[in-house]
Amino acid sequence: MKTGLPPFTEAGLLPPGIHWATWGEIRDRFGHTPHRMNLLFGLMDGLGSLKQAGCKLIYIDGSFCTAKEVPGDFDVCWDDTPVDLEKLFSLAPLLFDFEQGRAAQKARYLGEFFPCSFIAAPPATLYLDFFQLDKNSGGAKGIIGLQL
Repeated sequence: MKTGLPPFTEAGLLPPGIHWATWGEIRDRFGHTPHRMNLLFGLMDGLGSLKQAGCKLIYIDGSFCTAKEVPGDFDVCWDDTPVDLEKLFSLAPLLFDFEQGRAAQKARYLGEFFPCSFIAAPPATLYLDFFQLDKNSGGAKGIIGLQL
């Protein structure tokens, strides 16, 4: 799997597609301010539990993956097919808390986590596809793929 993150588009987004990266590439590209480093620490916290429960792949989206100087958060969808859900629930029950706009997830991790198999938009748009749509233009945009 080839890794590497391309330059941002003129709109400050990653070009369309899944851009595979290493943790070091993500840290170097997106952790250049104290605020962004805090987001990375929250992301790392959630990913640790996912990895312990057997997750192998995650996809990162949100304003964190843009050129925004002060992104609001990150969004992750995780491949839930190989995951021991009972173990994950015991390790990180907040990853299953979708109440109140996922406020508990945001408070703990500074971002949100969704299983890839969940429907993000009716009638059947899964999170992996939903993440690749620009909410402003409706056009295609890029996301980051990370192998855990």
